[in-house]
Amino acid sequence: MAIGYLVVQARTAHDAIPVEGVQVEVLDPLGNGVYYLKTDENGETGKVPLETADKSFSLNPYYTGMPFAGYQVLAQADGFDSVSVSEIPIFDGETAILPLTLIPMQRTKRSPSLTEIHIGAPAVSMSEPRFQEGPDAFYVLRQVIIPNPITVHLGSPSSSASNVQVSFTDYIKNVASSEIYPTWPKASLKANIYAIITFALNRVYTEWYRSRGYNFDITNSTAYDQYFVYGRPIYESISRIVDNIFNEYVRRSGQIAPYFTSFCNGTTVTCGGLSQWGTVTLAEQGLTPLKILRSYYPKDIEIAEASAISGILSSYPGSALRQGSRGLDVEIIQTYLNRIRKNYPAIPSITDPAGQFGKSTKDAVTRFQKIFNLTADGIVGKSTWYKISSIYTAVARLAELDSEGNTLGIGTVPPESVLRQGSRGQDVITLQYLLDVISEYYPNVPAVAQDGIFGKDTKDAVTAFQRLMQLTPDGIVGAQTWKSLYDVYQGIQQNIPLPKPEPGIIEYTVVSGDTLWSLARRFGTTVDAIKRQNGLTGDLLQIGQKLKIPTSQNAVSSYTIVSGDTLWSLAKRFGTTVDAIKRLNGLTGDEIFTGQTLLIPG
Repeated sequence: MAIGYLVVQARTAHDAIPVEGVQVEVLDPLGNGVYYLKTDENGETGKVPLETADKSFSLNPYYTGMPFAGYQVLAQADGFDSVSVSEIPIFDGETAILPLTLIPMQRTKRSPSLTEIHIGAPAVSMSEPRFQEGPDAFYVLRQVIIPNPITVHLGSPSSSASNVQVSFTDYIKNVASSEIYPTWPKASLKANIYAIITFALNRVYTEWYRSRGYNFDITNSTAYDQYFVYGRPIYESISRIVDNIFNEYVRRSGQIAPYFTSFCNGTTVTCGGLSQWGTVTLAEQGLTPLKILRSYYPKDIEIAEASAISGILSSYPGSALRQGSRGLDVEIIQTYLNRIRKNYPAIPSITDPAGQFGKSTKDAVTRFQKIFNLTADGIVGKSTWYKISSIYTAVARLAELDSEGNTLGIGTVPPESVLRQGSRGQDVITLQYLLDVISEYYPNVPAVAQDGIFGKDTKDAVTAFQRLMQLTPDGIVGAQTWKSLYDVYQGIQQNIPLPKPEPGIIEYTVVSGDTLWSLARRFGTTVDAIKRQNGLTGDLLQIGQKLKIPTSQNAVSSYTIVSGDTLWSLAKRFGTTVDAIKRLNGLTGDEIFTGQTLLIPG
């Protein structure tokens, strides 16, 4: 019997937060439990071997059975709804990476609900006809932009199915894993992935659906577009190719527009575009991916790079960064990784000087690559740069939303107003803020601009939320919708794990009157230790400056206030006194607020 492999990754908020301690049960095709696993601090289980069908079946276009074995995963974690994923295809010699997007339980729930996801066979084994329509050269946008995220409609265009927003690379990996077999030759996989990327970019570039009044970029219907199964595993062989070519696409010579790369399986379904099974034959004959593509599309097609990627703070510098590199781009990566490691503490601390790519920077990059399934070579190439940027954007967005929540003073009691399209004012801002927070954890709810104006985008987000909560999807925010919004929001606040503090390190913001000597005395350390930890060459501090203060392992810890906390309850919880907490934090009164970070004596 052949062997394939499975890894489960449990994360939330666009991978910004790993969920540790998730209990994962793996069941075989007969429903028998074969593994009982638990996720680590990166939200990941170990890789487990599973029996499956021989690889040769997946290379035979005339084989009528399923060339894989279908397994089930059941995942449960405190504070989150449970997830069951069935019919997970495991292929001979391939590693399936199952991404579990865990949803925080609502505040009023006493027990978790169960989300059931069915995967099943890839589209290449299906016999349903495909009616893909699209322009070859017509264009709307001025340049080819990678949409990050891309909005996918989970049904035919006119259906009332929900939308999900996913990163573009995750979308392409999902579609490729949903369309074809990961065991195919590399040239075949690459040719198919180029067609998949280009098909999606053609839909975005021509605004095929949005120009028709739809609020999505593409559907998951094989009749109209390409297959996408939300919550499915992706395969390591496919993932590595996508990471390297996700912003490359097919176009005709002399044109900018992505070519309309229609395709079908070429056996039970035929079409005027690429034959998926045909690419296997051509790859086995030694053809390159481009020559394979030219066998089905015009001979003058070429591979080009997209000129921009939305949602990314800093563009790839154009050449790889490695040990010995210097400059601003290195400093950017160091800054991003140091912030990401708050959520992923397995990433080692970077002690190299800012802008100098030394050993500690390489170690941090390598560990990041291992966590996010990239080639672990310690080199920041295109795929690593954009993944670091993407994760940093996600974790920074959460921090920004936390800060906005403190400023808005959301509280625990919903407004009494009834809001609808056309409404304006502070309550609309509160609504938009809640939707933005929820959108980080619920992929079906789109984010909106917090402008205080209840426009079409806000109505679409409200309607999506109402559908998700099984409320009347009328886009009007009355008492029932307000209550549900607050229940979901407060569930997020209660159940999302806080980033672990770096052992023996306290993050401190300099205030008026602080000196290195006073801080060293206050935290039981030395001036030299503080200077060394922060790369300081002098003794001058600035108000608002962020410092890392080395302390003894258990001397001090940091804590972020949540609803219901008091100084007395914190003192009791951490085995200290109210006076000790006030003295350490320079407090003159007993008032604290949600979101405030306090230092707690050990």
